Amino acid sequence: MIEEIAPSVYDLTIAEMNGGRYRVFLFDGETPTLVDAGLAETTDTVTDRLADLGVEPERLLITHGDSDHAGGLPGLANRYELTTWIPEGLDIGGEYVPDNRYGDGDMIGRFTAVHTPGHTSEHHALIDEANGIAVLGDAVFGADARGLPEEYFVLPTGYFSADLNQADESLGRLIDHDFDIGLVYHGESVTNGASEKLEQFVKFKGKPE
Repeated sequence: MIEEIAPSVYDLTIAEMNGGRYRVFLFDGETPTLVDAGLAETTDTVTDRLADLGVEPERLLITHGDSDHAGGLPGLANRYELTTWIPEGLDIGGEYVPDNRYGDGDMIGRFTAVHTPGHTSEHHALIDEANGIAVLGDAVFGADARGLPEEYFVLPTGYFSADLNQADESLGRLIDHDFDIGLVYHGESVTNGASEKLEQFVKFKGKPE
């Protein structure tokens, strides 16, 4: 399935299993860019989705090292001769050597990297503030992933987080940025007022009366 979330920004569903969807995001434009690479076994599916769109990517950015985000990195990089960027501190294993490393505050084309550890230690969000779009990786899930209404965010559970308290604290690093659309990999993305909704989630400190 291919969904155009914003002009020339595509959610490419590459698998549906274990009760959820697995996806990568494509930013078409002057330098067509994939954000995350899916699983090692979904490389052909990513290729099929790109062929359907008639796009050949030139760059690949990885948000973190989980297998559903980085597993397809070597296969896609070699197939398209991509320029690859991965976070500092991420050991991807194997023989593939990435072209570039990035860290907090670095600019990669249209994206600003924001370090958001907790889900994993090297996790980064990638924010295209000029166009109002943030790829939030697994810093948050879409609320529907936990049985709540769509168009809101929730934290992943502790089961999916190396350090849940740190993951919660890291969200505060995102609210200094303005974006209307927040792209997530699990659950549905938030397509309206995303940074405001995230700020409400971060700052709400409800206490019983």
